[in-house]
Amino acid sequence: MEKKIVIATKNQGKVKEFAKAFSALSVKIVPLSDFGNLPDAIEDGNSFRENALIKAHFYAEKTKLPCLADDSGLVVDILNGEPGVYSARYAGDRAGDAANNEKLVQKIKEKGALKSPARFCCALAYCDFSGNELVTEGLCEGEVRLTARGAAGFGYDPYFYPQGQGEKSMAELSLEEKNAISHRGRALQQMLKLLLPPKYQKEAK
Repeated sequence: MEKKIVIATKNQGKVKEFAKAFSALSVKIVPLSDFGNLPDAIEDGNSFRENALIKAHFYAEKTKLPCLADDSGLVVDILNGEPGVYSARYAGDRAGDAANNEKLVQKIKEKGALKSPARFCCALAYCDFSGNELVTEGLCEGEVRLTARGAAGFGYDPYFYPQGQGEKSMAELSLEEKNAISHRGRALQQMLKLLLPPKYQKEAK
């Protein structure tokens, strides 16, 4: 029987990344959008880990299926860790990528800087109705610059330049390249090893 896992996010960019990562496994990825207009989980944790667990439990209860949820964000050194857990709503609760990036750039400019060391952080949480609860975490080090490049990513990707990728921003990487080095990709690879027993894994071709 094929295993079903709900990806507990309304961010279609994240859904694509998860679907790609699970593509070689006998798992059916179910997007949250399949369940209609579900309410948002209240992300009032003080860390990425806490918020990921809040979302995983909330949507597992709503969908009655195992859920995988992430909480991730950008931590910028010159901004004392901002936007951090508020990355998705940095410019306000209903803010989109453009407004969040505009605020990020403005805050860095106010510091008189052109760039800053930064990292993307991700906590990935899984829960089901057998009492299983798993959490993995991943980091992607790099720097934030004031110049945006690329259109392949989402969120802060155009302004983030990961270590080891030359002059490419995260938004200039292919999905395969991004999953190999990203914070979410690293957390997900750890989760796959914990989550999926051999019977769900297809034979390598």
